[in-house]
Amino acid sequence: MTAYDFPPPGALPAATVSDAMDRFGVADGIRPLWPGAVMSGPAFTVWTRPGDNKGLHTAFETIRRGEVLVVNGGGDETRALIGELVVQKAKALCVGGIVLDGAARDVTELAGLGVPVFARAVTPAGPWKTGPYRIGGPIAVGGVPVLPGDWVVGDDDGVAVVPAAQAAGVAARARELIAGEAERRAANQRLVPRG
Repeated sequence: MTAYDFPPPGALPAATVSDAMDRFGVADGIRPLWPGAVMSGPAFTVWTRPGDNKGLHTAFETIRRGEVLVVNGGGDETRALIGELVVQKAKALCVGGIVLDGAARDVTELAGLGVPVFARAVTPAGPWKTGPYRIGGPIAVGGVPVLPGDWVVGDDDGVAVVPAAQAAGVAARARELIAGEAERRAANQRLVPRG
């Protein structure tokens, strides 16, 4: 499955994608910063020192349209890795979303920009900008390993990560689960109360 084969944002719920992976792959503690945020795309990975966003600015020099910026910020909640200005840049570059194992700020402004942002925490404290950082290597976010090109899905329930080699099979299995759920919903609507 290439980046162009990923189902569009919102097509497959993160919960169903995780169910299709035997309930693995969910990034623990990573939540959407605004309701209705959905994303689906290949991971572009950054590993940065906690509270430092220099690597994110460097990532914007090479990230491609539709890629999801996935950042291991060490789970730090004391410094926001992104805010309004960073997300404006992400929007201009058509980034598919942002996932932070760290904090963000300017939540109201981020919601207005419409770029899906998922993070561990929110804080008004700004970031350091000195590094070090690593771009394009293996990282972990919310306890889940992420490699560049892995499929990242996010919605109101959180974030699921699918290894790239398994993405086609997981997407097919998720569609089967959705069809089965639709059948169960229809059966539930036909139930007749007793008594």
